[in-house]
This record gives sequence, C-alpha cells and structure tokens, in this order.
Amino acid sequence: MNVAARHATPADLDELIRMYRLLEAEQAALRPLWPVADGLDEPIVESFDAILDDPDSILLVGSLDDVPLGFLWARPEDLLAQAGGEQVGVIRLIFTELEARGIGIGDAMITSALDQLRGRGLRYFDARVSPGHRHAKNFFEANGFKARLIFMHSKDDA
Repeated sequence: MNVAARHATPADLDELIRMYRLLEAEQAALRPLWPVADGLDEPIVESFDAILDDPDSILLVGSLDDVPLGFLWARPEDLLAQAGGEQVGVIRLIFTELEARGIGIGDAMITSALDQLRGRGLRYFDARVSPGHRHAKNFFEANGFKARLIFMHSKDDA
C-alpha cells in the first residue's frame, strides 16, 4: 500500500472537480452557506485553473497506489502590516474521500504542504475547519494546530 502526495497538474482537473463536489456536499450538509462563502468560485474548472497557475499556491493530490483519493490547497497570505512582511500559510481546502480516511492520505498531504511552506520561510499556519466537523478538527489538532479564532455568523430571515 503506497500512500503519497504529489503536486496536481492540469491532467488532474477531472479528479479534482469530482473530489471537490464530494467535499462541497459534505460541507453543505454541515453548513449550507459553505458552497457560497467558503468553497471555490464557479465555474470550478476556472478556479482550479487559477490555482494551478498561481505560483504561490500549493495544490496537492493525495493517493493510494496512484489512485487519487484526496486533495489539498494551501497558500501563503499576508499578515497585518505590523507583522513586518510575515505571512501565514493557510490550508484553504483539504479533502480525503470518506472510504480512504484514516490511512494516511491526509497526513501525507499536510506534511508535504507544511514542509513546502516552511521552505518558503513561513512560521505560522492556519487551517479552515467547519463547526461540527469533529474529524477535521481532530486531524488538525493531531498535526499541531489549535483554534485561534472562531467566526460567528448570523442570517436575517426577513
């Protein structure tokens, strides 16, 4: 059993879109606002094309025996001006197919992404986790993350 993480290429677009739709459905069940607030802009293919073309972005495909079963998108983002130019590496999206969770695909992807971000000189890292997604919270905590900010949300029904 060979678990690996590699950089995504344009040849991965169909698989990335397929997995993104699975992620979107899972997140929408937890938080209906996710597809319009926290996911990718439609059309998804154009969003993935832009990520692939962005030299700052890290887009990885996680696999088991060369079968794509997950993806991760991370990128550096600027901290406030008073941080003196430091950036935070943000895990914007991470997904592993339900049947493939717990075998190391997510670990391979996050290890690769964090190593690459550290190689760029970053020392701070954030990850986005939806409320109620206990598995994702536990995954990130096992990788050294802890909560530093919670977003509160309200919607008027008028």
